Amino acid sequence: MTEQIKTVSIEDKNYPALLKKISNPPKIIYVKGELSENDLCFGVVGTRRFSYYGKEVSSEIAGDLAEAGLTIVSGLAPGIDTFSHLAALNRNGRTIAVLGTGLDEKSIYPRSNLKLAREIIEKGGALISEYPAGTRGAHFTFPQRNRIIAGLSLGILVVEGKIKSGSLITANWAFSQKRKVFAVPGPIYSSNSQGPNYLIKKGAKLVDSAEDILQELNLSVKNRKKVLKTDNQEEELIFKILSEGALNVDEIIEKTKLPVQLVNKTLISLEIKNKVKNLGGNIYAVNHR
Repeated sequence: MTEQIKTVSIEDKNYPALLKKISNPPKIIYVKGELSENDLCFGVVGTRRFSYYGKEVSSEIAGDLAEAGLTIVSGLAPGIDTFSHLAALNRNGRTIAVLGTGLDEKSIYPRSNLKLAREIIEKGGALISEYPAGTRGAHFTFPQRNRIIAGLSLGILVVEGKIKSGSLITANWAFSQKRKVFAVPGPIYSSNSQGPNYLIKKGAKLVDSAEDILQELNLSVKNRKKVLKTDNQEEELIFKILSEGALNVDEIIEKTKLPVQLVNKTLISLEIKNKVKNLGGNIYAVNHR
């Protein structure tokens, strides 16, 4: 990724239209990649310390929104941000990462997502920052960049996050900017659910699919859900159990009462057919694509 960093003034025609409307837009933004004045952007954010539930939900919803034509905006952080960017790329969609550092490769943070930053640009997306090249992240730069994530976006979805987290800061910016806020509910005993559940109490719209978001934004909705046919009783049994939520292999064996070898063989078959997906750590979920 060459250091082709463009400077875009608030007076320039390709400065994002929605970002201009917030109370404190950056006068100058630095951009790598492609930027459009009239991108239909939507922010998806969440915790770095994700659960497999959060990974599955953020990937599915961000991917579906990208397929519907929205540009997915997030902060390039590990966890939910990363999964949201990747979901957009995997669906041949467009994504924008807003950084709290300069855009030169020596400054980009986190270093673990440098490859992802390059891929975003290569596939027609963009990196954006209000900080010039050479700026390293500080305790104030990341909360400040969250106002840009919200400012670029028609709305913000919070998937997982604690009460005091960057994703809640982004949501609060969105509230103050009169943007729509959405949240995915979670178990009341999970610390990752504290943020989304609090936002729902505060007026955020509870969602469990991209369709909920598209309807609220008055955008076209496609029926992406499909009936996935199984080829034998073992596949049907495992698919039915996974339809209730992601499980690891041991839990699948326990619930189905099937032999270990048969469960492993059937999961491999279902994965090859794109009917289930491995979320990592031998945890499997239904593939809704």
